[in-house]
Amino acid sequence: MSQQPAPSIETSDRIFTIPNVISFFRLLGVPLFLYLLLGPHHDIAAVIVLAIGGTTDWVDGYVARRMNSVSRLGELLDPFADRLYILATLVGFTIRDVVPWWLTGALLLREVVLGVALLVLRRHGYGPPPVHYVGKTGTFVLLAAFPVILLASAVPSIDSWAQPIGWGLAWWALGLYWAAGALYLAQAARLLRADRAGPGTPRAVAP
Repeated sequence: MSQQPAPSIETSDRIFTIPNVISFFRLLGVPLFLYLLLGPHHDIAAVIVLAIGGTTDWVDGYVARRMNSVSRLGELLDPFADRLYILATLVGFTIRDVVPWWLTGALLLREVVLGVALLVLRRHGYGPPPVHYVGKTGTFVLLAAFPVILLASAVPSIDSWAQPIGWGLAWWALGLYWAAGALYLAQAARLLRADRAGPGTPRAVAP
């Protein structure tokens, strides 16, 4: 991975940008995925929708940086779409017994813990911590694991190799998810300690 500093990209207030359009289409894929998974049980079609949703998670960010079209709306839409895909997939998979309840609980517990931390930060006048690459990587790996796990369940002939790959990715993503959560909690703790130290302490979130 290159260690050169990334070029500065200005954040705009634009709404209709190519990355935002991609994010909107990602959001539309969530109800379609749930319908295919829980309605007619068209698992192969659901895998395709899920794979496209996971792939475009990387595409919209790449396009935004490449075209210098990063927007405030996009900065909200991208993580919201990620979480919605993960939540919808966990709910659908748990209902269909594709994944056990403990995996759903472990991933949702992390979101609850960070949600409480975010509420505490807001009470002290701080915004959410910046997205860390560990958390972003965990999200990407998890969105890669889900289609493989569902594909293994839908096509028994490939279960012997697809199931270990899917669950290997899922365990990796779970570890990254909680590692990122620990980093966010450490950032929150530093901010709260600085807040108690006095009003003269800088209130910027550490990168």
